[in-house]
Amino acid sequence: MKINKIEPRVPALPKRKRVAAYARVSVERDRTVHSLSAQVSYYSELIQKQPNWEYAGVYADLGQTGTNDNRTEWQRMLTDCENGKIDIVFTKSISRFARNTLDLLETVRRLKELGIEVRFEKENISTMSGDGELMLTILASFAQEESFSISENIKWKIRHGFQQGKQSSTQLYGYRWDGANFVIEPTEAEIVRFIFNEYLAEKSLRAIAKELTEMGVKSLYGANFWQQTITSILENEKYIGVVIMQKTFVENYITKEKRKNNGELPRYIIENAHAPIVDKDIFDKVQERLNERKITVLRSDFTSKILCDVCGKNFQRCSKNGKKLMRCGNKKQGLSCNCDTVGIYETILENVTAEVLGLALGQHRTLNINLYFPNCQCFLNLEISPNILRFLGARFAVFA
Repeated sequence: MKINKIEPRVPALPKRKRVAAYARVSVERDRTVHSLSAQVSYYSELIQKQPNWEYAGVYADLGQTGTNDNRTEWQRMLTDCENGKIDIVFTKSISRFARNTLDLLETVRRLKELGIEVRFEKENISTMSGDGELMLTILASFAQEESFSISENIKWKIRHGFQQGKQSSTQLYGYRWDGANFVIEPTEAEIVRFIFNEYLAEKSLRAIAKELTEMGVKSLYGANFWQQTITSILENEKYIGVVIMQKTFVENYITKEKRKNNGELPRYIIENAHAPIVDKDIFDKVQERLNERKITVLRSDFTSKILCDVCGKNFQRCSKNGKKLMRCGNKKQGLSCNCDTVGIYETILENVTAEVLGLALGQHRTLNINLYFPNCQCFLNLEISPNILRFLGARFAVFA
């Protein structure tokens, strides 16, 4: 007789669902951090009190619209879904989840392929139900239309304000907004004047930014000054007391990308809107110099081929009295360099190159340096006469 012992089986506990939630506070509606905190607390408590659920976190974006896909927490949640960390996602409503009907359906379908359910509380929809996608399509279309309506209402309010002389931008370095007008902030105003004066003294944007950093001066939001920051100050007409409204506009309410207003919409100008920081004559001279520098300087055959032997910076092309010359990059930018090369006219470089290559006089004008010297240190491999070195100067080396 054979006796088999049957061990009792321990019933397997059902696997707990990993549940997360996505919350967002819209800049159009909920304007306080408290609203976001309330959503986070609500979903944390809702998920953790369910014994069959495992808390997978709450992903929350503050001050981001649903029409913007650059939402940091949104992207992190999708990544965690792809990595298999979530089984169910809770969200307050369709309008909180995606920017338009197409994006919503694409996201929901992708999550469904991964076996992840999305539950919309307000609409009482689950993406795993039979009619879930149909209901989502219908309700998402309404949500998209609502976003469009909100966007149009905001545009109308702003543009109506422009017509009445109401400004929409109230943050500006050198000023403080008192609720109705810009009021000069003395310390920052001195920095603004310093920037304008230094630029008129032929300092480059890079050199000015470096000076301000060394002085310990910070921008309006506490960061270092960069070249783009200085450019925006130099180009801003508000510093002479003039306000130009609707210089840019948002064409698409979904992408929210700003476009420069090149006549598509009217612009509104307010003269003597507030006390100026900079004289108009100085401002106009700065604009002239900025416009001159905006003229594209074409690359020459010597671009990236001349290296300063002192600071190591490439020589850069510039103009002087209508003639093109190559100059140490640091010196051109107004930065420190102890080299004694003021600048070398391209005509001299072309003549020297023609002489070294044994070309007939005049052929240098169609010379293609790269054709003759495809490899590095091309000029250093040539026997250059003392006379040529005198033209070129002894403080730089030439590379292909």
